[in-house]
Amino acid sequence: MPKQNFKVCLCWRRIFKTRVVEPPPAVKNAFNRFSQSGTMTVDDLLTFLIEHQGENNATKEDAQAIFDSLKHLNIFHRRGLHLEAFFRYLLGDHNLAHPPSSKVHHDMTAPLAHYFIFTGHNSYLTGNQVISPSSVEPIKDALLRGVRVIELDLWPNSKGDGVEIRHGGTLTSPVDLQECLQAIKENAFHASEYPVVITFEDHLNPNLQKKVAKMVTETFGVMLYRSETENMQQFPSPESLKKRILISTKPPKEYLGENRGDVSETESGRRNPSDVGEHFPDEDEENTVVQYRQLIAIHAGKLKGGLENWLSDDPMKVRRLSLSEQELENAIRAYATKIVRFTQRNLLRVYPKGTRLDSSNYNPFVGWMHGAQMVAFNMQGYGKYLWIMQGMFKANGGCGYVKKPDFLLQRGENDEVFNPNAPLEVKTVLRVKVILGEGWHQDFHHTAFDRYSPPDFYTRIGIAGVPEDKDVKRTAIIEDEWLPVWDQDFEFLIRVPELAVLRIQVLEYDTTGRPDFGGQTSLPVSELRTGIRTVPLCDKKGNKYKHVRLLLSINFGRPYYL
Repeated sequence: MPKQNFKVCLCWRRIFKTRVVEPPPAVKNAFNRFSQSGTMTVDDLLTFLIEHQGENNATKEDAQAIFDSLKHLNIFHRRGLHLEAFFRYLLGDHNLAHPPSSKVHHDMTAPLAHYFIFTGHNSYLTGNQVISPSSVEPIKDALLRGVRVIELDLWPNSKGDGVEIRHGGTLTSPVDLQECLQAIKENAFHASEYPVVITFEDHLNPNLQKKVAKMVTETFGVMLYRSETENMQQFPSPESLKKRILISTKPPKEYLGENRGDVSETESGRRNPSDVGEHFPDEDEENTVVQYRQLIAIHAGKLKGGLENWLSDDPMKVRRLSLSEQELENAIRAYATKIVRFTQRNLLRVYPKGTRLDSSNYNPFVGWMHGAQMVAFNMQGYGKYLWIMQGMFKANGGCGYVKKPDFLLQRGENDEVFNPNAPLEVKTVLRVKVILGEGWHQDFHHTAFDRYSPPDFYTRIGIAGVPEDKDVKRTAIIEDEWLPVWDQDFEFLIRVPELAVLRIQVLEYDTTGRPDFGGQTSLPVSELRTGIRTVPLCDKKGNKYKHVRLLLSINFGRPYYL
């Protein structure tokens, strides 16, 4: 049996035997139940897929494909699978708890307002909100991860004759607008063919808006979606907008001398050029504004007055409203149902409060529970809430659009809507057995966790969701073991499974300080596959490790009182 040496000092080494992980009791029991005389045939495997794994639509061709995927292993036998081959299948990529290759399966023909949309905030920043460089690389990375809403802040350059992208009022460096537009064009539809929305925070005068209109039109060409009417009564559907680019910003109505009761909305709190003093446009400026206005597919803006006016639902036109996370938290105290009603037709974008200078994020469920479609996140870092966001948008084939639950879209007999503050009943019970983990000794150096011994792993597992569903539990610590076997059961009561995300994090216990990171993932509860399943883990940035994974047993049950 191989051994590992850990050098403690010049004259002392600690030696640990390494072992090969063996099939645990849950795997042995399943194999014995569905095999015959120690061998599992294709027909036996098909029965296992249907009866134990809950794959009711599985076919004999599916079972044969699994057999074929194991033929390269020395443990494979032509007459059928022995226990070891069956175990390797369960740990392999043909048996994922949430397959990454799953297809788009939500109805994509409803208006845009009926979907949660994977949304970025200040998409050009590489780090914090104060001094980090701006670049096209974060924009590319976000799009390749499935993000569908990109935010660009438009400012005049130092000479005043061109447009650059930067975070105004900070020391962040700028990046050229044309570079950003080109990056979006080249990367928009690799991860998903569904529409990309570019939100402009506009700090430009009419002449620069004219340049923007020309750049956008020439860069995107036929990809650019233009609405046939300025005031849409309903947004088009993601299906009808495949491979299209939409521009969303505040229309520069003030330059046309119109008094429409709108005020500009900017995250920085600075007034746009269009808000300053009384302005009488000349003929060239009127033409400029028309060209710029014609770009805008999704009109944004706040009505004059307070929150109640901002959330007014005009039956003759739809629009986008932006609120900071703090503004949303204040609004839900008095206007929770009004927000739900507003988001049934209109778009609500929520963005991080200005004090998040480190590009941290916030609890997305506050927005989602009230129907907010665009919960805008800083994508350049990592952390619990970003992992949850990534897990949420693994749903629906990872296309960046997740259909909102019916309860957020429905109206009752008296035109009432869902009340997020009302008590919720338990809908389902999620039962998870954390069986074992493997792969760390292949993806990490043998002293990555502890200089003097193998790691002491434990798993944190829980539900992220509405407040009543939040729950976190943990396994025991398995000491000095690269192949931990926990075999522990956990149970979670879930009231809103449509919004629930299963969070998993493996940590290495450290008596001297904070635990070391050993991998994480988040998965949409609504799309978990039942049975004995493997779950690959990711690094802090969300990139999947090559070998690190857990083996879980997943089942759903009815609440005890039903």
